[in-house]
Amino acid sequence: MEALLTSTAVVALAEIGDKTQLLAILLATRFRKPWPIVAGIFFATIANHFLAALLGSEVASFLDGHWFRYAVAASFIAMAIWTLIPDKIDDLEDKPARFGAFVTTVVAFFLVEMGDKTQIATVALGARFHDVVHVTMGTTIGMMLANVPAVFLGHELLKHVSLNVVRIVAATLFLLIGLWLLAQTAGLV
Repeated sequence: MEALLTSTAVVALAEIGDKTQLLAILLATRFRKPWPIVAGIFFATIANHFLAALLGSEVASFLDGHWFRYAVAASFIAMAIWTLIPDKIDDLEDKPARFGAFVTTVVAFFLVEMGDKTQIATVALGARFHDVVHVTMGTTIGMMLANVPAVFLGHELLKHVSLNVVRIVAATLFLLIGLWLLAQTAGLV
């Protein structure tokens, strides 16, 4: 249960203001068909985050040890710093649009998520919890919590939500998880 809840919270917060959330807004304004976009986000996230959680879990199984746990903790701290750097929608303007809302969303989300903050966080969560199913479920729920409102509310959402505050909260969460892992590995807690 801890893997599910932590994964949901980490990704939901990290996703706010992220380029995939901006992509959701862009697709919603381009296609004006929210349900195929929501379905595309869901399927792309499951596929991408399952592979990321599996990678994290498998790597952690082979590399279990204090130094690897320190590396996982450091990755959460690095994610805290990265979360404070805002993404731009300019990078997303050239996404394919000829296949309809669903296929375009699946392809665009899967590709844009590669190497993204939330995918890297999913790898780290997979390494931390060794629970691919619950991490994938949690990160997918987190992505949906952040992106479904973006699809339906689009630009209106950005007028009322302070992305700086959300970034600071998400960065703090990543930092706390990283520091907690450091303390656990060092035997302080």
